[in-house]
Amino acid sequence: MSSVNSFTPPKVWSWDQESGGKFASINRPVAGPTHDKDLPVGQHPLQLYSLATPNGVKVTIMLEELLALGHSGAEYDAWLIRINDGDQFGSGFVGANPNSKIPALVDLSGETPVRVFESGAILQYLAEKFGAFLPDSGAARAECLSWLFWQMGSAPFLGGGFGHFYAYAPEKFEYPINRYAMEVKRQLDVLDRQLSEHHFVAGDDYTIADMAVWPWYGALVKGQLYEAGEFLSVHEYKHVLRWADEIALRPAVVRGRQVNRAWGEPSGQLLERHDASDFDLKTQDKLASSS
Repeated sequence: MSSVNSFTPPKVWSWDQESGGKFASINRPVAGPTHDKDLPVGQHPLQLYSLATPNGVKVTIMLEELLALGHSGAEYDAWLIRINDGDQFGSGFVGANPNSKIPALVDLSGETPVRVFESGAILQYLAEKFGAFLPDSGAARAECLSWLFWQMGSAPFLGGGFGHFYAYAPEKFEYPINRYAMEVKRQLDVLDRQLSEHHFVAGDDYTIADMAVWPWYGALVKGQLYEAGEFLSVHEYKHVLRWADEIALRPAVVRGRQVNRAWGEPSGQLLERHDASDFDLKTQDKLASSS
């Protein structure tokens, strides 16, 4: 391996605002708000502030699945947070999530508002609140939560590791791409072996584990993430592909993927969601044709 681009770290690191690749404008080494901006609040018990990245899609799928089961208390307003514009650094959003990452949920159904941040925590919170998509106890619950947290621990290697160096870094370097490609393929093999023996990620039932894993690894094996399908030979993971295709056909998943989506086909973009009728009336293609 060439050492032409080798780097010797200084004794003390300092912030170079020119570094960081595609997301340099929103990456910084400090927390807290950069500007004052209140969050909008709609009429429903649950207020979601998000963007249709894989982490955001987890939660909108969960909410749509709950509504499909008849849980009217899961009605929600979904507000678009444009992370490339720095919306996550507004004072209101930082109040909902001090980590300034989407998604953030605020539950207004009780006497005191409850904030929930981190996508895995939101999925577990909603599952426990409505008694759905999470086994009540015992080995089945432990298995589901284990796979939920497997995703939370594994996806940073896929996104911040492989995705960054393969797709977003200002320069391509052999070592980090090879390192993270190896890890991502190992993770896919873990998942493929599990799905060779079980219909869904955590067993025979569809759970929040599937909702957490699918937006990342389902998209990856379908070639929809980082345009890396061929590079990673995703066709090898036949059981993951079977599972990914099945999940994609669920009506609640179809709807959940559209919410807070601001790119791609206009028919798949529902920038904000405030009512079930919005899917029929307020996607970007419908708004364009009515203007």
